[in-house]
Amino acid sequence: MISQLNKEFESRVRLGIMSVLMVNDWVDFNDMKQLLEVTDGNLASHSSALEKSGFIEIKKAFVGKKTRTSYRVTQAGRASFTEHLNALEKLLKK
Repeated sequence: MISQLNKEFESRVRLGIMSVLMVNDWVDFNDMKQLLEVTDGNLASHSSALEKSGFIEIKKAFVGKKTRTSYRVTQAGRASFTEHLNALEKLLKK
């Protein structure tokens, strides 16, 4: 059962990112940063790791002269996070 827990989601920040993205379509960098109460660098490094694992998609666009970064969960991310949550739930029921 514990083997079904995904190490990618052990961090509080990554757990938060995935939780927010599971219930929202696209989430803006600043909104995510505010929701999770983390620094720019902390959010950037954790989101980058989740993107490398294929769990989230990061979109960068220009709005005027400013870069706007947004995130959304991928299909693989949704499946892996759901499996992770189910494993946690089973552990809690023991």
